[in-house]
Amino acid sequence: MASDYKKELDNLVSIVLKESASDLHLAEGRQPTIRVSSFLVPLVKEPVLTRTDIKGLLDELLEPQKKELFLENKEIDFAYDHEGSARFRGNAFFQLGKISIALRLIPKKIKTLEELGLPSILESFTNKQQGFFLVVGPTGQGKSTTLAAMLDMINERRLEHVITIEDPIEYIFEPKKAIIDQREVYEDTKDFDIALKSMFREDIDVVMIGEMRSPETMATAVTAAETGHLVFSTLHTNNASQTIARIIDSFPAEQQGQIRVQLSASLLGIFSQRLIPRIAGGLVPACELLINNNAVANLIRENRTHEINTVIETGADQGMIDLNRYLSELVRAGEITRENAYLHSTNPKGLDKMI
Repeated sequence: MASDYKKELDNLVSIVLKESASDLHLAEGRQPTIRVSSFLVPLVKEPVLTRTDIKGLLDELLEPQKKELFLENKEIDFAYDHEGSARFRGNAFFQLGKISIALRLIPKKIKTLEELGLPSILESFTNKQQGFFLVVGPTGQGKSTTLAAMLDMINERRLEHVITIEDPIEYIFEPKKAIIDQREVYEDTKDFDIALKSMFREDIDVVMIGEMRSPETMATAVTAAETGHLVFSTLHTNNASQTIARIIDSFPAEQQGQIRVQLSASLLGIFSQRLIPRIAGGLVPACELLINNNAVANLIRENRTHEINTVIETGADQGMIDLNRYLSELVRAGEITRENAYLHSTNPKGLDKMI
């Protein structure tokens, strides 16, 4: 590979954009590889990357301070803006002593819920004055994109102060009606917990926490939702009942009762999503939505979260969305294959009865 690594990065970014790829993978000893519609595609016309190549590309992607952190910690999250034409969320890491880099393209334009093919009921949560709303799902399933669409809806309609705390910052918001301040961990604040504690003195109305990584973050988020703020965040969990169990189980036993009470009162809803290959090409979202009501709040308080799935299955008249029902409708509409429906279901036996 040529020693002009800026030019090489320009070339790789242009391929990502031209091929409508979602991800770019760079690793020592491999050809650059892109992900298109969930499938990995090696760039066979590109040379295999050497150690020198990877280091050269890393110099283009990371500022000196972040590169030092990477070498010290052996991994790092970062954002990379390519001359205003493309923005990426990145992670650099070591594997078998070699350096690998994964880059996820973040679209410049924040799409609407309609453009993303998401349920319109999500809009109702952007009108709330306070409470806690979570978007969950496996990595790479569009959680950040969904939250960005909801935040931009608030941005367009509400004269309020919005803060995002992210690691790294993904979507860049242009203030419309709202004041939007975006804080990146390590760049603008030392860590999530410090930023969250200080937001109470920043006259905020809405906060988006990029990811809840610790019990401290979860506790502060729940408290913020209780005290008049609208809080959005994400978790790497598969569905609503698992999400509630994960939050509660992350606390010591003696604190779990208190967290159950707080969560039952402050939770607005939990939206779970995954992106499934569409038969006609591209990806289509499949989702589950839990809306907190008296029955759900009681189950949370009484530590009966395993019964929440039944509430979702029978709560369609209240706007709840059952994942299996959603998957079966996508199959009937000819959007996805039966095989992919079963692959993405959290309860394949239940799906059997619907397809």
